[in-house]
Amino acid sequence: MPEVTFDIVWPDGSQEQFYSPSTVVNQYFQTGKTYELQDFVRRSQESLNLASERVRQRYGSPCSMAIAQLRKIETKAVQFDEAAAQVKIL
Repeated sequence: MPEVTFDIVWPDGSQEQFYSPSTVVNQYFQTGKTYELQDFVRRSQESLNLASERVRQRYGSPCSMAIAQLRKIETKAVQFDEAAAQVKIL
């Protein structure tokens, strides 16, 4: 399966790179676009769960790395005030 990494800028200006075992994330995020934090988290949940499921269908078990990336996103996202926070895809 083709792997993808995507770089983001968090609301505090810090940058981080995330991994997906599938290109499906490209259907959820557009380079250069800014997303409200809640929307970014929702898109991350949908895309990384789908990517993990594609791995499960192909290899028999879900992708633990995709799930770990999702947990990392969810954990970091709670640090920000959702009302004003935005995430930019680099």
